[in-house]
Amino acid sequence: MPLVALDMDLQPWLAVNDGVMGGVSAGRMSETALGLSFEGVLSLENNGGFASVRRLVGTDLSTASSVRIRVRGDGRRYQLRLRQDSRFDGVAWRAFFDADDAWRTVSMDFDEFEPVFRGRRVPEAGPLQAENVSQIGFMLADGNPGPFRLEIESIEFCPAETA
Repeated sequence: MPLVALDMDLQPWLAVNDGVMGGVSAGRMSETALGLSFEGVLSLENNGGFASVRRLVGTDLSTASSVRIRVRGDGRRYQLRLRQDSRFDGVAWRAFFDADDAWRTVSMDFDEFEPVFRGRRVPEAGPLQAENVSQIGFMLADGNPGPFRLEIESIEFCPAETA
């Protein structure tokens, strides 16, 4: 049983693509019959190379120890990213997952997430602290230009015993 299941509403998601650094990638979140879809086109032009979406969590996750997502994708490697503040920029904790054309459930323990800033590891940021998680997001930065699509049916934060 999940501790917290995020609503699959399109409204709270914000796209943050490499255009903030001069790139031309285009990523967005859209609604589907089964949930949401993180989709767009990844471009390496103008030193670009990432597309992302994120939203505020808006609930207490202090007893959570993992996050579980149900996804279907295009064979690419995506990042699930968690942030411990509501700032636009700063350290994010990331974990990688692969998504192919079959629906699958991916569980990631919080201790699997590594702190990064603009793609570089920041070990001095320490481990992810559940009680401080305030944002969740998805990112594609695999260095392969072209269209992408990751369908998301559910996002659940879980206590240790159901991970």
